[in-house]
Amino acid sequence: MISLETYILITILPPLIVCLVTPFLSNNANLRDFLGPLGGIISSYGALEIMNAVLEGKAPSLKLLQIADGIKIGFEVTPLGAIFGLVASVLWIFAAIYSVGYMRGNQEKNQTRFYTFYAMAVHAALCIAYSGDLLTLFIFYEVLTFSTYPLVAHKQNELAQKAGRLYMSILVGSSVIFLLPAIIWVWVVTGSLEMSKNGVLDGNISYEYAPYLLAMFVFGIGKAALIPIHKWLPAAMVAPTPVSALLHAVAVVKAGVFTMLLILTNVFGIDFLSKTGASTWLIWLASFTLLITSIIAIYKDDIKARLAYSTISQLSYITLGGALASAMATQGAVLHIITHAAGKITLFFVAGAIYVGAKMSKISELNGHGKSMPLIFLAFFIGSLSIIGVPPMAGSWSKFFLMLGAAESGYLFVLVVFSISTILNAYYLMEIPARAFFLKKDKEIKVKIPTLIIIPILCTCFLTIILFFTMEPFQNLTSIMVN
Repeated sequence: MISLETYILITILPPLIVCLVTPFLSNNANLRDFLGPLGGIISSYGALEIMNAVLEGKAPSLKLLQIADGIKIGFEVTPLGAIFGLVASVLWIFAAIYSVGYMRGNQEKNQTRFYTFYAMAVHAALCIAYSGDLLTLFIFYEVLTFSTYPLVAHKQNELAQKAGRLYMSILVGSSVIFLLPAIIWVWVVTGSLEMSKNGVLDGNISYEYAPYLLAMFVFGIGKAALIPIHKWLPAAMVAPTPVSALLHAVAVVKAGVFTMLLILTNVFGIDFLSKTGASTWLIWLASFTLLITSIIAIYKDDIKARLAYSTISQLSYITLGGALASAMATQGAVLHIITHAAGKITLFFVAGAIYVGAKMSKISELNGHGKSMPLIFLAFFIGSLSIIGVPPMAGSWSKFFLMLGAAESGYLFVLVVFSISTILNAYYLMEIPARAFFLKKDKEIKVKIPTLIIIPILCTCFLTIILFFTMEPFQNLTSIMVN
């Protein structure tokens, strides 16, 4: 009988082992490239077992180091962490396969270094998912930032180096200036860095100071990409497309909104936020970010740039759901982590496939190329439907819960925000397959897309449909989380 502590190790150690072994396999490309998918499968097995244990009411935990009373480094899996851990590990399988097809198909340099830091980033994301306290969370939050810097600056040209500097300055700066002091503030008022299902601040902090502490957390979690700390994300699109997929679906931004939801639910607590109104200002900021970035996306001709602003908008759905401080909205926010991850990784995979296969990166260049790449553009269409929230795609569930939560909280203007955003989503996403299938081709291009790129695209595309019919276990986890 395998213990729950062992399952935690089975989940978080494979990417670390891949990271450590990969540098020694630079002369054996096939074995090196096989390690990523294999590690993803092993991690996914562990994450699935962990999720089942949490569904049964168990709390898997693993203590690594006790520093002082209330300060330790270790793992304690929450329902939210179980969900994020499974999302990150499963999508790593597809991202790893896709990376091989992309890096070889595009003849990228320094592939061994790329795979090394790619695995390290996944390891950090999984450790964030299973963090049992604020110190562990902060440590791996920073590890994730530093491990993704070489990926963002991978091409090592002037543009990549500039993007890397912006990436590091915003993410490290925000966490050191705001996030770390906020964590210290929690320790001062509670005497501990541990979290609790119903929050730890009620009775420990004056209601008038709660909005200021929340603001420090919100602006310290730069990976959640709220305005005005969002600029690192579009800039990071200079990285190879597998990195964009990692940033937007598997690790970085999902770690950001995961951390945001964890703070809102397990540090502040839904009841405390509802009672104090401490998150009211965040509802307005998230709504503004959600709408303005959707509008900016419309004017972006570069495929990845449009998808980047789309991601910022969709992340704000998650932050907004947590800020509404209702059980239903919080459930919707958690489900949106899953549905957006599956949909957006599909869209970024497609963007990379178009670049590798046809050397096109602009939306205006896609006219009439649907017949050259029918499966690719069909996958983009299905992924887009999920992001928009059209049944039977997974995204319809999370948006449904978010809208119910907005109504439950009494914030009717948020319903209007969601409705307008959905229309904007449809406009800027559907233009891409519409151009490909219905406009006249400007020029003939020979298209050749590697099989290792096509397979992950089709898998994640089907995942957006499958999740619609298999959402119940995740919904049950969110119920445990808010009740």
